[in-house]
Amino acid sequence: MLVWIIQKISKSGVFFLLIMIQGLGLCAELKILSGNGSRPATIELCAQFQRVTGHRIVLEFYVNPTVKSKIEAGEYFDVAVLNPPVLDALIGMGKIDSSSRVTMGRIGLGVAIRKGSPRPDISTVQAFKKTLLQAKSVAYPGDGASGKYFVTLIDQLGISQEMATKMRPMSGEYNVEGVANGQVEMIVVVASRIYGVDGVDYVGLIPQELQTWIGFAAGVSEHSKEKEVARNFVKFISSQEAAKVMIPIGIEPFVE
Repeated sequence: MLVWIIQKISKSGVFFLLIMIQGLGLCAELKILSGNGSRPATIELCAQFQRVTGHRIVLEFYVNPTVKSKIEAGEYFDVAVLNPPVLDALIGMGKIDSSSRVTMGRIGLGVAIRKGSPRPDISTVQAFKKTLLQAKSVAYPGDGASGKYFVTLIDQLGISQEMATKMRPMSGEYNVEGVANGQVEMIVVVASRIYGVDGVDYVGLIPQELQTWIGFAAGVSEHSKEKEVARNFVKFISSQEAAKVMIPIGIEPFVE
């Protein structure tokens, strides 16, 4: 068996890893535990890494607290993709290698409606407030950081009482799909979750004055059996090449 590992620097200074394998049985398998916010980007980046390297990736999505609980309980994983505070907490527990930590990007809150519905005005704070008050039902992630912020935002806008019967907390895994199937009229969620979901129209980001940015970062498990491959994966998903995947789906990349 013969393995060549070639590291190249492209014109843009991007780290690019090409693994050429002659023979069988040399491909690694990585288990990735990820929060839902970065789902579209993480899926595409994992697919690209698999195509380039030949390694296999097992990818699982949950809300951030669930990922944290699984890791705390000792579930095996190679890489975690999470909100920075959650990832940093796991680093503090000795679950994730601090030297492998990378910040990938940040995502703002956006609005989606059922495909073909009249497009609401969310261009200003007052317009957004009016749209919320006129909506029959408004979904939001019931178990994530963005959902907690949205509930706080409703209170800050002074419309908690009016919105009480309209608010629909939904599971982070399939909340946007609830808009597509007509279960709810609209949703406020991290914008990246809206991309790639059939049956919805993306309205846009909520007004800047009300915006919060949800970051996401990645790190390698202290107990990974494939640390070298996992580190290469983390480098790839925080590269300029990865940024090309993130930008079109509403993620503002962070590249050191």
